[in-house]
Amino acid sequence: MREPSRKPENTNFSPVKLFLDCLRYWVTDYRVDGFRFDLASILGRNEDGSPMSQPPLLQSLAFDPILGNVKLIAEAWNAGGLYQVGSFPSRRRWAEWNGRYRDDMRRFLKGDDGLHETALKRIFGSPDLYNPQYRGGGNASVNFLTCHDGFTLCDLYSYNQKHNEANGWNNTDGCDDNHSWNCGEEGKSRKKKILELRNRQMKNAWCMLLLSAGTPMILAGDEFCNSQLGNNNPYCLDNEISWLDWKGYKSGNSEMFRFVKDLIAFRKKHKILHMGQELSMTDSLSCGFPGISYHSS
Repeated sequence: MREPSRKPENTNFSPVKLFLDCLRYWVTDYRVDGFRFDLASILGRNEDGSPMSQPPLLQSLAFDPILGNVKLIAEAWNAGGLYQVGSFPSRRRWAEWNGRYRDDMRRFLKGDDGLHETALKRIFGSPDLYNPQYRGGGNASVNFLTCHDGFTLCDLYSYNQKHNEANGWNNTDGCDDNHSWNCGEEGKSRKKKILELRNRQMKNAWCMLLLSAGTPMILAGDEFCNSQLGNNNPYCLDNEISWLDWKGYKSGNSEMFRFVKDLIAFRKKHKILHMGQELSMTDSLSCGFPGISYHSS
């Protein structure tokens, strides 16, 4: 009995080539101007799982003739425990989600002790993490306080603990290390002083984020105080907890919405807030003042 014919194996198949071809297609045909890579540290692991010092895929992305000018943003950690914030193999092309900014500034904003010097570094573009000679200075840091994972900004100042009971895992899923503060009462409150304090804390957070050197990243809905009722992992829900009501800025939160709009306009108006280069304590811009100066002991 004759065996069925088999197609010859494609010995030229390359996962790296497929990866690059897909990105080139999205750039050339769909005019995509940048990519953010989830858990990007996995792209730099060897076959045995060890991190490579010169990952070929990241090199190819950085120097590709088509992809050479698009934005490349890494979430510089992965589920295997490899945390590369400040050390992701960048080739001066990659920016990073600055997880250190998120954690340090959350702690600073809620009043943890001993963080004033660290907070200054984060505000100045994290020069301790992103050496301009190797990383492109402030261009490398994508600053954020909230994202799709974790608390919204409103919940960051409304809850001390996560409340993920609706997810069906007995509140065991989601991150426990949130650096949040409920301002005196867990969850929704009708107390005027608590609501005023929460409002002030959110405005403090907005000012820190939008006046820091680097690229600010905003979670949709934070500008009008969207809440997920303390749920910091609602990906599995299809209800009011995870939905985003785009009319929310009209239902009692229009004042915060205007505040954020004005703050964005202020950032755009003053170039020194978005220079794209590291500032120093000298008059490197020849404007008569140092780029950075300290006015306190």
